[in-house]
Amino acid sequence: MTELRSPTVKRRRIAKELARLREQAGYNRSAAAKALDMSPGNLGRIENREITARPVVVRAMLALYGVTGEDAEVLVELARGAQERGWWQNYGDVLPDWFSFYVGLEEEAASIATYESEIMPGLFQTADYAREIFRLTTEDSDIEAKIDARLRRQLILTRDKPVEVAAVLNEAVLLRPVGRNSQFRRQLEHLADLTELPNVTVQVLPFSAGGHHAMTGPFMLIKFPDALDEPIVYLDNFTRGQVLEEPEHFTAYQDAHARLRKQALTPKASLDRIRTIISNIS
Repeated sequence: MTELRSPTVKRRRIAKELARLREQAGYNRSAAAKALDMSPGNLGRIENREITARPVVVRAMLALYGVTGEDAEVLVELARGAQERGWWQNYGDVLPDWFSFYVGLEEEAASIATYESEIMPGLFQTADYAREIFRLTTEDSDIEAKIDARLRRQLILTRDKPVEVAAVLNEAVLLRPVGRNSQFRRQLEHLADLTELPNVTVQVLPFSAGGHHAMTGPFMLIKFPDALDEPIVYLDNFTRGQVLEEPEHFTAYQDAHARLRKQALTPKASLDRIRTIISNIS
């Protein structure tokens, strides 16, 4: 079992395991809740990640389900870790719960595959570019804290065992100026610099590619280091993001991303295109 960093992924793992073990032991929720002297609603909230079970409660659940010894201790320790705070929770006044959940998943990612149609991916943004984006939708008093959180997220690109990122960017991302010309040029230069990282691959989807499999909008795919943690799809829209955890969704979006990569320019040709655009910014 891979050691987990993110409390969010620990909560996701323990909830899934507790539900699986209950079913394996032959209990429905009502019967298990009665034996544990808790309401079925509370048991459901634990299994649905709405609340985090304390280690003592997890130990009682495992005993009921017949899990003992080292197997039980591993899960109790996981429950302790699930109560920890992630760094992103320090930004709770500017990051909504639904996005904090996503950031907690991103923190644990082994790989991220993304498609962006209009704006630079958050993991690639400079502070100035992010500031211009946030000014469109955010109260002035919250902007700098949001920028801090965004830059903190980017550390997964350069940490020990960095995340592998495969990004497909619609050509519009490179041609729509955001902020002053000097700021936008610096953003594109930063993007070019990121392509030098061995764990970052950037491909440009040119307008000449015509129709493609992601014309409905951007998306991200996250895979985790441990197969026990199922991969997810993240969709962003105007008011909130959505995490899709069902395997059929991941398979469909993974196929779409593979098709986009085939239509896009090669990484080398993409870097050449980025540098050409930079040279044309006055």
